[in-house]
Order: sequence, then structure tokens, then C-alpha cells
Amino acid sequence: MKIVKHYADNKALRDSFNVLAEQTFGLNFESWYQNGFWKENYEPYSVVVDGEVVANVSVNRTDMVYGGSRKKLLQLGTVMTKPECRHRGYIRAIMAEIEKDFPDVDGVYLFANDSVVEFYPKFGFRKGAEYLYTQEVEQAGENEMVCVPMTGSEQWQVLAKAMEAGESVSACAMVDDPGLIFFYVASFMQENVFYCERLKAWAIAELEEGELLLHNVFAPENVALDDVIRSFGAGVKRVTLGFAPADKTGWEAEEYHDEDCTFFVKGACFAEFEREHLRIPSLSHA
Repeated sequence: MKIVKHYADNKALRDSFNVLAEQTFGLNFESWYQNGFWKENYEPYSVVVDGEVVANVSVNRTDMVYGGSRKKLLQLGTVMTKPECRHRGYIRAIMAEIEKDFPDVDGVYLFANDSVVEFYPKFGFRKGAEYLYTQEVEQAGENEMVCVPMTGSEQWQVLAKAMEAGESVSACAMVDDPGLIFFYVASFMQENVFYCERLKAWAIAELEEGELLLHNVFAPENVALDDVIRSFGAGVKRVTLGFAPADKTGWEAEEYHDEDCTFFVKGACFAEFEREHLRIPSLSHA
């Protein structure tokens, strides 16, 4: 058995990886690669047989800042095995290889389908807890947020600079991995990026029938989250956050379990994560 890594620039293996990802999840990473977003933070660990990727676990280095310090975290994703190659111990071997390569991380986490909840405890994972923040609002004023379609490199570069310069309004913020966010906004969320000139603030959001789902905010240090929400205008009646706010005043928090998705964690740092009622930002899911 051969485990191959660091092969993003190998077209034959990348194509084989994409074929298995398409068959398993309906995902293809080729445009993400071609647009320059597949960086060293995303590293597939693949079992290759006769030049074909037959099993994989991808490592996403998604360091987070919470509790006043930076946590060195790994998110595991794109866990897949070709149907005829299952029950051969391939995933167990990959997990062991990842653990060997990253012995000093603060924690490891993943999001698994509910159908495999008995699988990951075998590797030392436990079910973790995340929290969802919502708020009913009454606000006046015009919608100042202008949609900036993410249709090409010019728009991507502007957003990337805003992400780099902006201050986080989240109590748990991912750092140094813009490529993961661009997996969303450069593909199926191209129409979900907004800019408010008055606040110099950017937001990644979905707004439908008075419901605002706010995934991310990138703004100058002096901009409050409440001001960003108000800039979406009087049509907003309810707000749901894709992150845990730095200032939780006025927000309702409840333990969150996404449909057919279980959050698994490993590492002592997640005790603080749960104690502070945090969540992995919605656009930090691999």
C-alpha cells in the first residue's frame, strides 16, 4: 500500500482524486486549483493503486484564534474510499500517517455524515458541541450593502486584501487560510459578497425574506457587528450568524447540530471551545 501526498501539481493524480471526489461527494477541486486557491494548507493523503487514487483523507490546516491565543488545528475532510476498495484498512493507515506527520497540533476536528458516527471514535475522536447565534431585529433605513459578484481575479484580489486587512468580529476566527473561503465565494456563492462604502465593511451573507444569514464580516477595527447588520436595511427581521460573535450581548445561543452532520473533535483545546460556546465558522468547513 502506497500513501501519496504533496501531489497537487501532478495532473494525473489530481484528476484521479477529482474523479473519486465527484463519485463520492459530487465535488471537483479543479477550478479551485486552476484559480490558485489550492495552497499548501490543503493536503490530500491518498492511497494510490496502479496510478489511481482509491482512498483519501485530506488535511486542512485551519488555525483558529480564540480564547486570546492562536490554536494550531487540523480539519480532516474529503474522507473517501472507492467502493470496491473498502474494508482494507486504507483509512486507518492514512489516519496513522497524518498523526505521525502532525504530532504537535492543539486539536483535530472533522464533520462526518451521521451514518458513520461509530467510525471516528475508533481514532480517538469524540462528539463535540457547537453553538448557533440568532437575534430578532427591528431596524430602519435603506440597504447600503452592494453585491460585488466574485466572477474573476480582479474581484477576488479586492476581497482577499479586505480579508487580510479586516478585523474579526468573531470569537473564533480562522487565520491564514483564505483559500478555504474562496472555495465557496469563487464558485457557488459568487453572488453572496457585499460591500458597504460607509463602513468600509465587507460581508459574505445570504438574505431571503427578511432572514439574514451572515457568514463572515471583514471590516476596520472600529466597525461593530450591529452596524454591519443595520447596513442591510429595514428588510432584515432575523439574523443568524455563521460564527460565534466576539460580543455575545443580545444574541441567543443554542447548541447546534447541522442536518446529517456530526462534529467530531480530538484535543484538549476543545474543552475551552465548548465552554465559551463557540463554533467553527461556516465558511471554514472543508
